[in-house]
Amino acid sequence: MTRAERKKQHIEHALSTGQHAATGLQDVSFVHASLPDLATSQIDTHTTIGGLTFGSPIFINAMTGGGGESTYEINRSLSIAAKETNIPVAVGSQMAALKDADERRTYEVVRKVNPDGLVFANLGSEATIQQARDAVDMLGANMLQIHLNVIQEIVMPEGDRDFRGAVERISAITESIEVPVVVKEVGFGMSKETAKKLFDAGVAGVDVGGFGGTNFSKIENLRRQKALRYFDQWGIPTAASLAEVHTAFPDQTVLASGGIQDALDVTKSIALGASAVGLAGFFLKSLTSGGEKGLISDIIDLQDDVKMLMTVLGMKTMEELRQAPIVLTGETSHWLKERGVDTTYYSLRNKKTKD
Repeated sequence: MTRAERKKQHIEHALSTGQHAATGLQDVSFVHASLPDLATSQIDTHTTIGGLTFGSPIFINAMTGGGGESTYEINRSLSIAAKETNIPVAVGSQMAALKDADERRTYEVVRKVNPDGLVFANLGSEATIQQARDAVDMLGANMLQIHLNVIQEIVMPEGDRDFRGAVERISAITESIEVPVVVKEVGFGMSKETAKKLFDAGVAGVDVGGFGGTNFSKIENLRRQKALRYFDQWGIPTAASLAEVHTAFPDQTVLASGGIQDALDVTKSIALGASAVGLAGFFLKSLTSGGEKGLISDIIDLQDDVKMLMTVLGMKTMEELRQAPIVLTGETSHWLKERGVDTTYYSLRNKKTKD
């Protein structure tokens, strides 16, 4: 099977397997503010990551590319929607284009239709410095995502089995390219120990890519003769991963992704410590069912709903929202306590603590 054929299979299986929404975000509750003293017109949703200013805390996370015409059309539509709603957009791994020049157009279309927008390049942790430079140059990218997908590779029939030297390669890339580097998991969560290694390597931020969204173990198991089912439930749920990384590194940039379904999930993720929130599966489903117009409408609704939620919470900015008091219960609370996190860090704070 060619790489392009595999890319198309991934999209088909991502849509068929869906998202099981076991993110742990259901264990997060806001402390209601009966006197918010705020108007929706006052809300400012700007956020900054690696020196880049986002007009919205929402971005289109990496999905695809390198699968011929079908992935060209998906990336084209995603980028049009990003342009219309003024949000960043990431492409899927560009290794396919670095190995096959015919696939470059499936990625380059993102910059072609969105010449002034924020675009993220993407490669795996096996990438060299030169490949990182080529991927960024291919898109005139503003940021580089390096993805970690050990579980997907292990379950993938033709996947990698050697993961040595990743931290060293990531460190070399961060020192050698001009744009900020963010390292993201692809759906199995990130621990605080992994985050420490990455921050020590000089990355601008980490995207926890928590368990609860698109499940690449299930996707790859559909392509195997003998399934490795024990990896289907493997990982750290999004809420727990985000909270343990943020509380361990409160001054570092942490991004949230993994099963984000609506504006409440976005708002909870920011309150848990995220600087921005990436959606992939939700947007892919929206595009597939409603086309470009449907996707644009869903993004606008998402942005408006985040502002309404911030209004009732009395939180005017992203920084204030990251100080909103929240209560953690259930499995998420249990996980964090077992990992040494005092959850009153979240429940007893308020936005005035940094005034």
